[in-house]
Amino acid sequence: MRPASHAAPGGPGPGLPGDGLPGDGARARRRTALAALLLPLLGAVLLLASAAPAQAAGYRYWSFWRGAEGGSWTYQQQGPSVAVPPDGAVDGWRFALSPDGGQDAAKPRTAGSFADICADTPAQEGRKRVAVVLDFGTAEDAGSAAGSSASGSSASGSSVSGSSTSGSSAASVPEQRTACATVAPRATSAEVLATVAPPLRYDTNGLLCAIAGYPKAGCGDQVGAAGAAQPAAGSADQSTGSGPDVGLIAGGALVAVLAGGAVWQARRRRHP
Repeated sequence: MRPASHAAPGGPGPGLPGDGLPGDGARARRRTALAALLLPLLGAVLLLASAAPAQAAGYRYWSFWRGAEGGSWTYQQQGPSVAVPPDGAVDGWRFALSPDGGQDAAKPRTAGSFADICADTPAQEGRKRVAVVLDFGTAEDAGSAAGSSASGSSASGSSVSGSSTSGSSAASVPEQRTACATVAPRATSAEVLATVAPPLRYDTNGLLCAIAGYPKAGCGDQVGAAGAAQPAAGSADQSTGSGPDVGLIAGGALVAVLAGGAVWQARRRRHP
């Protein structure tokens, strides 16, 4: 709490003219003038910030899951080239428009059951069996990334079967399917996937872009709130040209706020 000021004997009048001590009324007027200068500018900055474009809705990519008890799915924290599934595991893959990784990514719509998927694949000495669920997503997930229907042929040592798809309405989106891979005990999930769903496509950073050749183009494409693909980072033209540069305007407003404060401080020093 600000301590009360002590008035000179004879009353609380303002400072006398020429004595260099401004009264409380003068201080109040200066504070009011400063507030009148700064508040509109600060309001303009906040208004421009709220009018900035929304963050991108997410990315179109293959998310990686591990089947859990009861047919549920757990997001895989390790990449497929590192994760080593045990015998009897279920690997799940879903192509969809999702946030940038994590539990909020779209899960496979088919429950993963090792007993069901690998029922017709006998166990082999010195090998392990891993069930795989492939969910190619929907036409909405695909957007412009949809390619032609991928082949459902199986590789040696594995069995592949199709499953019903209520969500895939476009002929270009492959149907969901399951597979049972028989691989070496130390095989990674990437090796399991290459056994049952070739060809795989990776980018230069090792990101899995396509399973069974789907999609034919693109890799982790960023998608805006309206569902339109955004230019890649560092592209020559990233602006839409539909409005003023919010960053420049907000920066100019901030400079104006600082300049206004500097002017007020200068006047205060000249007229104490």
